[in-house]
Amino acid sequence: MNNKEINYLILSSIPKISEKKIRNLLNYFKDVNKILKADKEELEKIEGIDEEIIFYLKEGVNKELEEKIKICEKLNINIISFLDENYPKNLLRFEDSPPILFIRGKIIEEDSLAIALIGTRKASDYGKMVSYRLAKELSDYGITIVSGLAKGIDTKAHEGAIENNGRTIAVLGCGIDIIYPPENKRLAEKIVEKGALISEFPLGTPPEKYNFPQRNRIIAGLSLGVVAVEAPIASGVLNTCEWALNYGIEVFACPGPIFKKECEGTNQLIKEGAKIVTKVEDIIEELALPLKRELKKMGIEIVLNEEEKKILELLKEPICVDEISEKLNRPISEVLEILFLMEMKGLIKELPGKRYLKIL
Repeated sequence: MNNKEINYLILSSIPKISEKKIRNLLNYFKDVNKILKADKEELEKIEGIDEEIIFYLKEGVNKELEEKIKICEKLNINIISFLDENYPKNLLRFEDSPPILFIRGKIIEEDSLAIALIGTRKASDYGKMVSYRLAKELSDYGITIVSGLAKGIDTKAHEGAIENNGRTIAVLGCGIDIIYPPENKRLAEKIVEKGALISEFPLGTPPEKYNFPQRNRIIAGLSLGVVAVEAPIASGVLNTCEWALNYGIEVFACPGPIFKKECEGTNQLIKEGAKIVTKVEDIIEELALPLKRELKKMGIEIVLNEEEKKILELLKEPICVDEISEKLNRPISEVLEILFLMEMKGLIKELPGKRYLKIL
């Protein structure tokens, strides 16, 4: 582990420190190493930073932290914050994204093109088959599958992507050093090879019930669309869909038999306006997802002109069309036309609020 990661570990290990306080510290100092070097007077300027937090910051590496460092090194855990370049771009769209993430595996730029497949742990054979096939077919288009490593629908979603040599990300509701459910340990190791395990929770955090609603916002935030495959009325799946709707992310649902409890939640989502999914193209077409892999299969080379290259340089993180127009010194109408063509080429994706994200 490097010094930066160790300092992230110190910051995240402070008892009862909130995400807001961590974010306040990182926003003020812009560098976690500076936080640990700051004197008491400067730290007290930050909203919510009291003497107890300052004490733990100054204590630095203790025996308990040394054990955590060993765990991180043994499991190849990377620790990053929203200040780092390799922080997931999709999460940067939202102010309440986790300030610190623990990652096993790798997040790559192509993971910005992601769809969440979620559903009940007590899935029917039909639900499992739908989840597996959707994941497999979406991965054919170069789309990363996001889910929660739970039994049932989540498991089949991860497996569908992996068995098709696609990428998948599992978001955990516990510390990244704990695999829950335990029977998915083998699957988790495959996910590390074909994508990543992600957690916002400090090492050693058990899979308590109240962690999962918080975890669900990351599943939604990582994705361009959320697909509820199969879920009863009382389900965490609906919580994830609420997060998606709050973020302006499209919600999809797969219809199921009207008398089956496992399908009551997804059928209700459809009644409330979720887009119906009966085939993978329903998702692709609704979101107008760029199909880079399909273009390559057809032998079509993506050629960039100078304006497109300049725009891609600007889109290292999501920015709005007004800012692009200002930096290029071009009228918004002309910029929108260029952006539209770039989206058709599969270079960028439009986000809520006329913001754009690079996905090439």
